[in-house]
Amino acid sequence: MDAFSDLAFFVLLVKRGSLAGAAQQLGVTPSATSKRLAALEARLGVRLLNRTTRRLSVTPEGEAYLAQGGRILAELDELEQGLRGSRVAPRGLLRVNGTLGFGRRHLAPAIGDFLVACPDIEVQLQLTDRALNLAEEGYDVGILVGDLPDARLNARRLALNSRLLCASPAYLARHGEPASPRALTQHRCIVIRESEAAYGTWHLQHQQSAARQETVKVRGMAATNDGEVAVNWALQGHGIVLRSEWEVAPLLRSGRLRQVLPEWSAQAADIHAVYLSRDKLSARVRAFVDFLAERFGHYDPAAPYHGW
Repeated sequence: MDAFSDLAFFVLLVKRGSLAGAAQQLGVTPSATSKRLAALEARLGVRLLNRTTRRLSVTPEGEAYLAQGGRILAELDELEQGLRGSRVAPRGLLRVNGTLGFGRRHLAPAIGDFLVACPDIEVQLQLTDRALNLAEEGYDVGILVGDLPDARLNARRLALNSRLLCASPAYLARHGEPASPRALTQHRCIVIRESEAAYGTWHLQHQQSAARQETVKVRGMAATNDGEVAVNWALQGHGIVLRSEWEVAPLLRSGRLRQVLPEWSAQAADIHAVYLSRDKLSARVRAFVDFLAERFGHYDPAAPYHGW
């Protein structure tokens, strides 16, 4: 019983991200929480968390304890819910991480509706400029756009998504349309500095033949690290931009942007929900991921501007 109690304590501590946060939820003092963590580490004979004045970080031993212990707790919770029957609704705290652009425009409204559908679940949403490490930061679910950063993560695809070349009608009227990917080098392109990607290098793939690929080094008068800023510059006629379909589809439908080289796009940047549990998910995580899959799953790639 002590082992289960310690497991639950450690999972809560990581999710809260601080001794003070865990103490507040447990109704004890931070000093008592610190002593309990020290006792747990002494019992196991390993250090589970590195402590600084600002944050806690999980050690490799702590990650193993969190992953395996979290799975055990999830299985116990699943067992108890099954015994109690279908009357038990998902409940508890759900911590979610998402990226800024997609998070503001699509994820946050979806969570608002999810809270109505599942009133016993409390959601904490953290939007960041890049995906966070779920284990280290104590998140239950991450919503990612693009490649999965860690093959160990479990993922469920929520929606298909492509990166499209776009420009305003005014820009195309002044400068004409490129006839091929190579012709982009003669145009003003709006470059976005993202993570570790090579600056100003666009990797394009033909829509009908994956074997046809082009890598183009583009340039322009405007560059930014913010996708929304880049789209606004494109709307003002400053050049061609390469952006996710979820972001530019409404502008393409309205005619404020036009797709350039429609037979070419960047590598798919599908939208995924990722989570740590390798086996059974907790009821609240499963309910949340199912809700998002239904919310975003209507997108039809054959009719790209009638979904997002």
